[in-house]
Amino acid sequence: MIKIIILACLLLLVGCQPKTPLADNQPLVKVARVVSGQTLEVLGLAEQPNLISQVRLVGIEAPDLRQRPWGDTAKDTLETMIGGAEQYVKLEFDIQAKDKIGRTLAYVWKDKVFLNERLVKQGNVLFVARSPNHKYDQLLDRAQQWARLMQQGIWNPEKPMRLTPGEFRRQNR
Repeated sequence: MIKIIILACLLLLVGCQPKTPLADNQPLVKVARVVSGQTLEVLGLAEQPNLISQVRLVGIEAPDLRQRPWGDTAKDTLETMIGGAEQYVKLEFDIQAKDKIGRTLAYVWKDKVFLNERLVKQGNVLFVARSPNHKYDQLLDRAQQWARLMQQGIWNPEKPMRLTPGEFRRQNR
């Protein structure tokens, strides 16, 4: 009887231990390089720590690098926010883990700064809702409304970006 009570107490204690779901859902990875305003190459995401993985920032669409100057500006801004290569960022995942070309889909954080949102709010990228990943859609939509209202970056009426990145790619294949 005492063994059963002790076993029940142990099970209760184990069941009361704090859960750490963020550890799996928010890995810390080292940035190898910034590919574009929406894509990073990182180390430490896969089972092998030296394997490079591509990460696509969820909820945004950056101008194509050939869309000058906006593509270069988006990439440069992301590099500056991260602090260059060899820096660490935290990734947060939503429902869909990979895009159709195999990149990991993630929300990216650097020192508690939500980089996806910051890029949108500064007018460097567009907010684009991508089903089924909608965790921060409302926040990103508000950031885009603010950027448009404040005429930031691609929303500057003196030098606006006239084609969305998707339209640009279709016209310049």
